[in-house]
Amino acid sequence: MKTRGWILIIAGGAIAIGLIGFGLNQLANSRAEKRAAEEAATPLPKRVEVVALGRLEPEGEVIRISGPTGERLSRLFVKRGDAVNGGQELALLESFQERKAERDLAASQLVEAVKRLRAETAVERAEIQSAQTNIQQIEEPTTFEIEAQKATIRERQAQLELAKIDLKRFQDLFREGAIAEQTLDRQWTEVRELREQLNNAKATLIRLQKSRTTDLLNAQAQLQAARANLPLSQIRVAVESAQQNLKLADARLARTIIRAPRPGRVLQVLTYAGEAIGNDGILDLGDTRQMYVVAEVYETDVGLVKVGQPATVTSRNGAFEGNLAGTVSEVGWEIFKNDVLDDDPAADADARVVEVRVRLEESERVDRLTNLQVDVRIDVQ
Repeated sequence: MKTRGWILIIAGGAIAIGLIGFGLNQLANSRAEKRAAEEAATPLPKRVEVVALGRLEPEGEVIRISGPTGERLSRLFVKRGDAVNGGQELALLESFQERKAERDLAASQLVEAVKRLRAETAVERAEIQSAQTNIQQIEEPTTFEIEAQKATIRERQAQLELAKIDLKRFQDLFREGAIAEQTLDRQWTEVRELREQLNNAKATLIRLQKSRTTDLLNAQAQLQAARANLPLSQIRVAVESAQQNLKLADARLARTIIRAPRPGRVLQVLTYAGEAIGNDGILDLGDTRQMYVVAEVYETDVGLVKVGQPATVTSRNGAFEGNLAGTVSEVGWEIFKNDVLDDDPAADADARVVEVRVRLEESERVDRLTNLQVDVRIDVQ
C-alpha cells in the first residue's frame, strides 16, 4: 500500500510540473507576440545622412600624359607643381630633330615646286598671249583683204557687163555698116580682158580665204597647245604632292611634341629628359582649380543620394583643418567593388559601392592633396 501511495504522489507531482511548464511557455509566447506587435507598430527612425569614405580628385580626374613606349625624352619643360595651359608644350621626344629636318625638307620642296609652277605659268601665259595675238594678226588683215577682193570682183563684174552691152551695140552697128571691123575687134578684146580680170579676182579671193582658214587653224592649234601644256599639268601634280608630303611631315613632327590636352597642374613627373617612356607615362596632370571628392556610397544607401544635396568632408588624419562644405554634383551609373579601404580592420573590404562626386566650395584648401582619403557625410533629409 505504501508503494502504491508513493507512485501516486510521484505521478501527481509530474503532472503538476508539466502543467506549470506549459503555462510558463504560453506566457512567454504571449509576451513575445506582444513585443513583436509593438515593434511593428513603432516606425523606424528616418535616415538624415549617408556616410561614406572618399578621395580627393581634381576636376575632370587626373590625366596620365604619355607618349610612344620606349621613346626617349629629349627635353622636359615643366616640373611638379607647375600650372600649364591647354596646348602648352610639356616635352619633346628624342625624334623631334629628325622629324623637324624632314618637315623642313618637305617645306623647301614645296617652295621649289611652287616657284617652278609660277615660272612655267608665266611662260604658258606668254605663249597663250602670243597665240592669241597671232590669231588677231591673221583675222583682221585677211578680213580686210578678202572684203577688198570681193569689192574688186564686183567692180570687174560691173565693167564686164557694160563691156558686153557695148559689144552687142557694136555688133549691131557693124552689121549696119556704121562702124569698122577694127572697132568691133577692140570691143571684143576689152570684153575678154575684163572676163580674165574677173576670173583672176575670184581666184585670188579663193586663195585668200583658204590661206586665212589654214592660218587660223594653225594659230588656234598653237593656242590650244599652250593652254594644255603637259609639263605645266605635271608641275601642278608635283605641287599637290609636295603639299601632301608637308602635311604628313607636320603631322609626324607634331607627334614628337607632347602638349597639355587642357589646363591643369603637374601633379607628378614620372619620366625625365634622357629617360625612355615606360608604361607609367610621362606625368600626371589635374585641374586643381576645382577639387572634388569621389565618395564611395554603399549600394544600399545610394538610393537616398540626389544631385544638389549638401555634404560635409573631413580628414581623419588632420591633413586639413575643420570641415569642407560641398554639394553632390553627380551620382554614378555603375556598381563595383570599393577602392578606398577603411582603416578599421572590421570594415567590409568587399563592399559594393557607387561613386558619388561632391563639388567642394573651397578648393584652394586641398588643391595639393589629390587622392587624400576623407570621410564624407551627405545630408539626405
